[in-house]
Amino acid sequence: MATPDFVLDLRKKIGTDPLPLVGVTAVVFRDEKVLLGKRADNGSWQPVSGIVDPGEEPADAAVRECLEEAGVVVRAERLALVHQIPRIVYANGDQVDYLDLVFRCSWVSGDPHPADGELTDVGFYDLGQMIDVAPEHVRKIALAVAEDDPATFRGGR
Repeated sequence: MATPDFVLDLRKKIGTDPLPLVGVTAVVFRDEKVLLGKRADNGSWQPVSGIVDPGEEPADAAVRECLEEAGVVVRAERLALVHQIPRIVYANGDQVDYLDLVFRCSWVSGDPHPADGELTDVGFYDLGQMIDVAPEHVRKIALAVAEDDPATFRGGR
């Protein structure tokens, strides 16, 4: 799924002005491997991510995004990181401020595959194979590795 309908409806009202949205990142582990996908829009490798729908629980959104984008069923285990992503300005001028909630998830079933066109490649990779993963995503994965660490928060001044 591309841009959610509720975001398109809001854009009709506010144009390209900054829009605050809640996003989720699902760091999914299967044995000693992590689920990574190559994004169709920019070619970057990263964990599955997406936007929380209105009224949706964020952990449920992380689980839903994994099924929609990668064709895998997962269980959200814990919140690993809460942080504000620097403002993104898309090619069409739309501005978005994402509050990103990063969840540690465990694989339940399904073989990963590009399920909805948002990813061109997806699979489970050894943690040492993350050479093409940007540092901000490596940090998310590192914070999700521990099974029971408390969530990390930026700021808090």
